[in-house]
Amino acid sequence: MCLAIPGKIVEFSADEHNRALVDVVGVRRHIDTGLLEEDPPRVGDWVLIHVGFAMSKISEADAQDQIRTLSLLGEEIAAREEAEGYGAEDGP
Repeated sequence: MCLAIPGKIVEFSADEHNRALVDVVGVRRHIDTGLLEEDPPRVGDWVLIHVGFAMSKISEADAQDQIRTLSLLGEEIAAREEAEGYGAEDGP
């Protein structure tokens, strides 16, 4: 079970300022960034995501370390499946 997985901000919605498209281990999904309003992420930033919400910003090095750890633990597929549950790239 993944509590939080790293994702890289790819773009922001033109219509909803707290909605971002992220890449999570090769899966692109929309997430909500509203919890990070005090230090909003920008395109290219890495965030930790839990159930479709960005919980905190992290460094790229930390994100890569966490991805490697997930892979070593055999959790990369679970992380990808969790990301797929956030909603399709073309969805709302």
